[in-house]
Amino acid sequence: MPNTATIKDWETVNRVVLPVKDQNLTLPLYVTNWQPTRLNDTVLNSHLDAKTVDFQSMNRTAFRRIASQAVGSAAQGASAAVHGEILRRRAIAVAPQSQLSFCTFFNAFPAAYWRRWTRVDQVRFRGEFTGTGTVTIVKSTGRGLYTPVTRIPLTGDGKLPQTVEAVIPLTNLIDGGYLWFDVSNDSADSTLVVDAVEWQVPLSDKQFIASGKPKSTLSIAITTFNRPSYCLNLLRDIAADATLRERLDTIYCVDQGNDHVSDQQGYAEVAGDLGTQLTYLRQRNLGGSGGYSRGMLESVDAGRSDFVLLHDDDAITEPEAVLRALQFADYTVRPTLVGGGMFHLDNRTVLYTQGERLDPHSVWMKSSLGLEYNHDFAANPLRESPERHQRIDADYNGWWMCLIPVSVIRRIGLSLPVFIKFDDTEYCIRAKEHGFPTVCLPGVAVWHQAWHDKDPARTWEEYFFQRNRWIFALLHCPAPTRRMMFEMLYGDCNAGLRFLYSAIRLRHKGLEDILRGPDYIVSSMPGKLAEVRQERSRFEDSKTSRDLEDFPEPASEFVSPSSRPVPGRRLVHSGGTAILRELCGRTDSRKVTRPDVAIPAKDAFWKSFVGIDSALVTTPDGDAVSWLKRDDRRFRRGIREGLHLSWRFLKAFPRLSRQYREYDLAGFAVWRRIFSED
Repeated sequence: MPNTATIKDWETVNRVVLPVKDQNLTLPLYVTNWQPTRLNDTVLNSHLDAKTVDFQSMNRTAFRRIASQAVGSAAQGASAAVHGEILRRRAIAVAPQSQLSFCTFFNAFPAAYWRRWTRVDQVRFRGEFTGTGTVTIVKSTGRGLYTPVTRIPLTGDGKLPQTVEAVIPLTNLIDGGYLWFDVSNDSADSTLVVDAVEWQVPLSDKQFIASGKPKSTLSIAITTFNRPSYCLNLLRDIAADATLRERLDTIYCVDQGNDHVSDQQGYAEVAGDLGTQLTYLRQRNLGGSGGYSRGMLESVDAGRSDFVLLHDDDAITEPEAVLRALQFADYTVRPTLVGGGMFHLDNRTVLYTQGERLDPHSVWMKSSLGLEYNHDFAANPLRESPERHQRIDADYNGWWMCLIPVSVIRRIGLSLPVFIKFDDTEYCIRAKEHGFPTVCLPGVAVWHQAWHDKDPARTWEEYFFQRNRWIFALLHCPAPTRRMMFEMLYGDCNAGLRFLYSAIRLRHKGLEDILRGPDYIVSSMPGKLAEVRQERSRFEDSKTSRDLEDFPEPASEFVSPSSRPVPGRRLVHSGGTAILRELCGRTDSRKVTRPDVAIPAKDAFWKSFVGIDSALVTTPDGDAVSWLKRDDRRFRRGIREGLHLSWRFLKAFPRLSRQYREYDLAGFAVWRRIFSED
């Protein structure tokens, strides 16, 4: 143990918390039953993962054994009831003769991140325990291996709490690692109460010193559009957390809809509770970038807050996560954007991502370290997921939740005026280019609607995805590449193979608008959504109906290609063949009287459309159906126009890049002009 005699003051930066509602949906993210280690041999020898599996040398018995072990492990992780009772937000009673582990997403201390991004080299564990048993503090490494740091016996009488403290050095954590505690109750008939557990760091290591106030403070910027009940619930959750409100200046609630939050039943009560900690603003719909930029600009102009937290209106927050992000930012060596993970709103233990990178060649996002998206902590707890113990660095964080220092905003500006899509990615990359990193901090997250119920190609959003992706390239890529043209044409072909000719048109419109220059992008922003919707409405694939009786019965039953998987190379060949078939075809199914099949939303990818001329396709939200029809002539025309536009874009890339970079799209003056027209 290090000598802590010179450390007089410690600051709590992580409080162990527990869910007081929705416990049946989220508990594995907070606490689990302790169980023996079940790590595979690749944790000890990572070279094993460099070899592919030879299934041909595996007999049926060996395969069944592996499958049964995997199913058994998942079932045990997902179904085990926790041997304890939550007493309140920070207290749990451990059942007699039971052991609990706090090696969980929300309660394991992200030691490797503190080691990497701050000057902190030791932390203090502190908690109150009433009963008899043992507290074991555990540390893991980037490999996912873990060992006990110290074991502390609990010898209380069961009436008065025993204070437990331990100081742990942050060593051997360069590649990754967590700290957490396990607790065992030795009593045969009494519970053991765990209360007020927290992780503390030396106050002297704090890097950000607030001017004229004892601690740094933040404002929260929420942009909302016709989701008043979600937004009101978010305001209510923030208002209920006294610890968070001690650090809160105000919430800028930017309402851009016509179904207003302020008209909701219960708003007056929440607003009265928050008082000056709520600043309610209305403006025309300028998208997420306009709503967040308004909150950022208001924070800068007010001059009170040290940080701004961007928070989506339909996300469910964990208030402790907001505090953790703020306090981590206090200690980082450089001004740092602190983001969090995104859990699925409809499957609350599934983490969509804990960090993403931007591939500069494809100008598209990918998971950091090649980790899988959608990790389920109920089936695969953190304790048994060694790959999740690596330090996961990121290029950017989605704006479902992201804390930004006001000093960074003053330095690099606001969001791009692009309505939605790629604004969060671009901002973090811009910050990185100025020396301000983004950290996606474990233990910080929100619950947000997942992407599996969305398909931008079937909505007006496709325009903004396409346009803003290549605006990003002009701002941050040094030169045009052949891969860029491939990506543009790939997107066109993908949409065309699915009979989504409106998507092809919106993609082309995005490139056309880029070629008109940055001044047009800014001046057209307020009315662009209506224009894009009008353009899309001209296409039959934009029409939907909730009543299946509006359509003829499909001629055949649909069988998903997923039931007939093929090797990757064969899939690529199949895609190329399908493209050639449409380019050379003469089919026009606009006047067919009956769809061939009905395709569920989950199967609405290109391979499902091979060999058919029309299909009823369920919308991504499962609430309506479109009748999509093949039109080979329109497909050929779309590909030809796409080739021409992508060639024009790449040829003009140097000139356009210079224009867009010199325009200062995200500058304060640009946004003040936009807001002044409201």
